[in-house]
Amino acid sequence: NSESAEQALTPKPEKPRLEVGTAGSGTTSLPLFIALEAGYFAKRGLNVSVNQVGATIAVQGVISGTIDIYQGGTAAIAANLAGADIIYVAAAVDRNSLILFGQKGITSFESLRGKSIATTFPGAFGEIAIRMTARKQGMEVGKDLKLLYHRSPAEALSTFFVGNADGLVISPPQTELAKQQGYPLIIDYYKEGLKIVGPGTSVTREFLQKYPNTIKAFLMSYLDGVKRAVDDEEFAKKIESKYTKISDPKILSENYQQGLRVWNKDMTVDPTAIRVVLDDSSDAKAKGADPKKFYDNTLIQAVNRDYASKLFPGEVK
Repeated sequence: NSESAEQALTPKPEKPRLEVGTAGSGTTSLPLFIALEAGYFAKRGLNVSVNQVGATIAVQGVISGTIDIYQGGTAAIAANLAGADIIYVAAAVDRNSLILFGQKGITSFESLRGKSIATTFPGAFGEIAIRMTARKQGMEVGKDLKLLYHRSPAEALSTFFVGNADGLVISPPQTELAKQQGYPLIIDYYKEGLKIVGPGTSVTREFLQKYPNTIKAFLMSYLDGVKRAVDDEEFAKKIESKYTKISDPKILSENYQQGLRVWNKDMTVDPTAIRVVLDDSSDAKAKGADPKKFYDNTLIQAVNRDYASKLFPGEVK
């Protein structure tokens, strides 16, 4: 019986109750919500509660212990640079679906010189990507172009839609809404091969040392969510619709295809995805920092060996 063999594989969680913070409810986080709704966490003895929280609040929660796990992006690196011992233990997604759009008539990065670009939080993907592109094109954020920060992707989108920003850097599902309105696409960062961890599973190093079985059970359940997402498109879209409130079948299908491109089956953290963030962080301490300080792949490697390799044979070693 594969079910009982699997139960034997699952270590007994030291801590059955988990508070999980997530940066967004969009496509990149979908396997988390699928694992929750399909009962995969419960099956492994975990009682998981998921709340959407802003990056800075999430980090404060992880430090204070009110949040156990943060499924988020670069905020973990920023917090670590600021002295909090927060690290990634897995990378659910590290291929980026960000797109830079311009207002009608703005079709190149150069034509954004002296103009403004709407993005989400300071230090989030949008900012990192724009800083990187600006650096490559001999421009500087703050001098040659201005970033307009927002509390959420929806707010950034609306600033751009009403014409209060010349550019918009955004990820799905908002990318589809901007495409539908016919705004010119300047850079597709997925096609550029930009890798940044996000969402990744971040915890304090102390939590990792105290609750390794809990984290393993969490990661195994998450991978069950990935498997279900890949195998069952209808269920995936139903859950996405529930959490994003998007009901348009065309947008849900587009988002699902985006998800298939970026959901990692092998969630090992890639140091180059951390290096990108360090190179274009506004924090002076970032440049000289060693990427190894920001992650620990021990648990995900064990999960890959014992579980993911069986869940996705030939795709995960």
